[in-house]
Amino acid sequence: MHEHVKAHAAGETVTHASLLKIAVPITLSNATVPLIGYVDTAVIGQLGQAHLIGAVGIGGVIFSVLYWTFSFLRMGTTGLTAQAYGARDGREIAGHLLRALGVAVFFGVVLVILQGPIAKTAFWLIGPSREAEAAAQTYFSIRIWAAPAGLVNFALLGWYIGLGRAGVAFVVQLVINVLNMALAMLFVLWLGGGVAGVGYAALIAECAGAVLGLVIALRIAREMGASAPLADGLDWLKMKRSLGINADLTVRAVGHYSAIMFFTAQGAAGGDVILAANAILMTLINIMVYLLDGFAFAAESLVGRAVGARDKRSFWRAVLLSTEWAGVLAVLIGGGLWFAGPAIIELTAKSAEVQQAAGTYLMWAAIAPMLGVWCFQLDGIFTGATRTRDMRNTMVLSLIPFFAVWCLLAPHFGNHGLWAAFMVFYVARASSLLAFMPALVRASFPEKV
Repeated sequence: MHEHVKAHAAGETVTHASLLKIAVPITLSNATVPLIGYVDTAVIGQLGQAHLIGAVGIGGVIFSVLYWTFSFLRMGTTGLTAQAYGARDGREIAGHLLRALGVAVFFGVVLVILQGPIAKTAFWLIGPSREAEAAAQTYFSIRIWAAPAGLVNFALLGWYIGLGRAGVAFVVQLVINVLNMALAMLFVLWLGGGVAGVGYAALIAECAGAVLGLVIALRIAREMGASAPLADGLDWLKMKRSLGINADLTVRAVGHYSAIMFFTAQGAAGGDVILAANAILMTLINIMVYLLDGFAFAAESLVGRAVGARDKRSFWRAVLLSTEWAGVLAVLIGGGLWFAGPAIIELTAKSAEVQQAAGTYLMWAAIAPMLGVWCFQLDGIFTGATRTRDMRNTMVLSLIPFFAVWCLLAPHFGNHGLWAAFMVFYVARASSLLAFMPALVRASFPEKV
């Protein structure tokens, strides 16, 4: 017998208002995440040394790869929690959180223990200059101690979004990100901490966020009347589905960040100036991704609820409304990056060489929102429906055209060819996921016999 939650989730009508209630807070909180990267880059950029900007960019990429390798903690938890909420199953709502937190702490500790081999492998793959690697190593060796807290934050964020508690997710993420940015400016600009100061800022902020998030999660569970015995966190039968989803999403994340790591390595091969220019533009693209992900996250929550409640009409409403809003926002972001990009670049880096190089490739950052929005939205839809095997397979397949286009264009067009390949990667992801959409609908809403 399921323990029903107090809130009756089934039968909810998806409207513009219900969509925006989730998307807007998530978009606002997400906007502060890449701003950390921008502030870190801008703060270090004031020191006027290209290799330090590149070092912060490398460090950011390494932690993006590490954390998003475990993106199942966020994505898998969202889909499973949303479906449990749609089915009004309070025990599973709490159980999914317990299992996610246990996995987060375990893998966070593993990352800390394996920090040496991880750093050596990452720097070998990227191949930065000696100066950039030394500075990036300093950043990495400090921030890695926040790995358990960082992964716990992923699990909590996924749980909040699955419940549609976007306001709570906004508050927690805002605290983490604003604290991170404030401490980075304090440690670097005022205390002269350099790259190490940026690392300590991230360490403190992530740990503080984990503590705050856990306190709020316990209060929400009590208010909803959602509870589960601790044994549910280790129940093999209940864990089996989560592990399958987690494995699929892990492979997907590895595929995604293989492309990111390759992109960064090719930039590093072009020298510190190209590395720094690409790092600045990728930071702008990350801002775009996090803004658009607000609607993808809303789709995850609303699609998951619809699948849990077996409400096909609400499913299609969630898909169409979230995609319409995301498409409009993508056009606005692309235009904003095109017109404001030169000023942002000038503000970010003092080096004239870096400014010129970043301006040369700005066009790619400007078109990225229009090409990337569709795969972001489809990721949200497939996550909410927990169709993670399709996500895994399409990500792996999308790497083929990415590397093929790079092989064809990079020898003739250099860094432009690299950027073109990355845009093709977006298109390939969207096209392949769209091909699996009919199967998702059939599996989620089987026809009654």
